[in-house]
Amino acid sequence: MEGAVRIYGNHTATLDTNSSSGGNGQAVETYYPTHLGADQLHINGVYGTGVTVAVLDSGALGEGMGGLKHNISGSNRVLAHYDPVTDHLLEGNSLPEDDFGHGTHVASIAVSSRQTGTGSFNGMAPNADLVVVQAFDATGSSSYADVIRGIDWIVTNKDTYGIRVLNCSFSAAPQSYYWDDPLNQAVMEAWRAGIVVVASAGNRGPSAMTIGVPGNVPYIVTVGAMTDNYTPQDMSDDILASFSSAGPTVEGFVKPEIVAPGGHVKAVMKDTAQIALDHPEFHNGGYYFNMSGTSQATAFVSGIVALMLQQSPQLTPDEVKYRLMDTARPAVYGLGNGSLTYSVFQQGAGLVNAYDAANSLATGTANNGLDIDADLAGTQHFQGPANAYVSGHGKKASKVYYVTDGNGNLLGDGFLWSDTYFEASGFLWSDGFLWSDGFLWSDGFLWSDGFLWSDGFLWSDLTTEALFTESWIPQE
Repeated sequence: MEGAVRIYGNHTATLDTNSSSGGNGQAVETYYPTHLGADQLHINGVYGTGVTVAVLDSGALGEGMGGLKHNISGSNRVLAHYDPVTDHLLEGNSLPEDDFGHGTHVASIAVSSRQTGTGSFNGMAPNADLVVVQAFDATGSSSYADVIRGIDWIVTNKDTYGIRVLNCSFSAAPQSYYWDDPLNQAVMEAWRAGIVVVASAGNRGPSAMTIGVPGNVPYIVTVGAMTDNYTPQDMSDDILASFSSAGPTVEGFVKPEIVAPGGHVKAVMKDTAQIALDHPEFHNGGYYFNMSGTSQATAFVSGIVALMLQQSPQLTPDEVKYRLMDTARPAVYGLGNGSLTYSVFQQGAGLVNAYDAANSLATGTANNGLDIDADLAGTQHFQGPANAYVSGHGKKASKVYYVTDGNGNLLGDGFLWSDTYFEASGFLWSDGFLWSDGFLWSDGFLWSDGFLWSDGFLWSDLTTEALFTESWIPQE
């Protein structure tokens, strides 16, 4: 049962007291709030209070499982549950069953208020409010039409429920330029409306140009995955997850922007959810399930954005994105070297840091050189600073991706990548960096082998265009 109450950071929090093992209900240590610096924000009373996170997924946990329905003081915090498939709205702490389990796992990472006996929270923003948009079914699938309808509802009702963050832990293979994709257009509308959209890079890595929709939208925050190598308290052996999709996008944008934990992430899921039934060895028999993917990494960042917006509610989405990237920590080889362990096309600006992002006073904005109004109006479109050339000949030929500054000059070694993946170890998380944002589309890329979508994909029937939550991948 959930009974004991603990004072933590000037708030009261309900503790789970069923079991010492976590198998029958007690909150267990998930490590990630500490890994990312959110625990220090929690100690100082920053919990995401006053910020609503919308999770567009397969739903969230039904009755009888704690952490999502209530905030850290035990008050109801689910403001609405919307089903775009049936156009049905429930308000007032309603959480119908999540038969697939993916949405519950993601929401738990972002906002769970479950607290261990030592006082640490499972979720990144345990006092944030929650809106659940259940567009994906019990198999984890949906259609473009239903997901777009869900996003449209979020934008329409953002002021009613105080929605500042939209978590999109799903993807599809691109079938057009980013500006032609109807789902991407809906995501861009959400960003323009003042909602910070956080999307998964995809689980199709490690090859280049594998970023999915809507993660290929240049404006939003796209998240790749790293893993703690099963040593959560030792960050020196962290590695990039091999499945994490890499950039650049077809239009030359550097993606992902940042990375977050995405390997064997422990979060809430009922044992009768379809994912847990398919992989029972990763369920602890109580509340928790271990799962890997950029979906999980995305949820961490959504929670961090809620913490940032409690601290600085005046921030625009472009300012939030800038601070996330500016305070991220790229993986570099040892002291005195500083060379990037992974290319920016793999790790973006680096590992997200909740404490630094929330306390940042940086005044810059991301997406300079882009114009979202013109983009949505169809009068201008944009390309990023990435390009490629072919190195070598014959069987030894490889494509080398690079990033240039605003004057066309090649940036440093970390901005050069020959599309190879390796498991590095023994590196440090160092100071972050930014790159130039975008400029008018000129169709001037050197993708020598071409990138075609069957003479231009026609979006004729959005009800038949499929979308999926990130597919199951082996634990890392």
